[in-house]
Amino acid sequence: KFIEGTAYIIMKVVETRDPYSIGHQKRVSKLATAIAQEMKLPQDKIEGTRIASLVHDIGKVNLPTEIISKPGKLIEVEFNLIKNYPKVGYDILKKIDFPWPVAKIVLQHHEKINGSGYPRGLKGDKILLEAKIICVADVVEAMSSHRPYRPALGIDKALDEISQNKGTLYDPEVVVACLILFKEKEFKF
Repeated sequence: KFIEGTAYIIMKVVETRDPYSIGHQKRVSKLATAIAQEMKLPQDKIEGTRIASLVHDIGKVNLPTEIISKPGKLIEVEFNLIKNYPKVGYDILKKIDFPWPVAKIVLQHHEKINGSGYPRGLKGDKILLEAKIICVADVVEAMSSHRPYRPALGIDKALDEISQNKGTLYDPEVVVACLILFKEKEFKF
């Protein structure tokens, strides 16, 4: 339960900095955990996914609020700051002795399987499965929620996005599990 408490504190810190993110990490965690279960992963991988997804945005504490809640398009220098936030999250979390590779999962949650992600441009099996799961859950949650720079796009658009980029940006097995949850198992945030 101590780990739970630590994750909760981290989650609240992020929400204080970014009011638009209230509930975001919790919803991503709910979906990521469900995907991991749907994929029949071992219990410790499911738990690692759950905890890492609760704190995946911790690196945002390093970002200026103007960037976090900017209504317009980001300029390159702002986007470069954003691309660094998973590394900031990693640096914060690596000091905590979690029983799962939480820091590494957080570091990799914006990597894409074709190498087009950030911060390291990792490809395929160089990315932890837990990070691939959070990546998909994060995209689906973000697209179906309101953001300072755009209205909610809705769940159908989000599921189209992951379907169309299955195997290029997103891990195919993760995408399939996510689609089953929404289309057959009536998953709701």
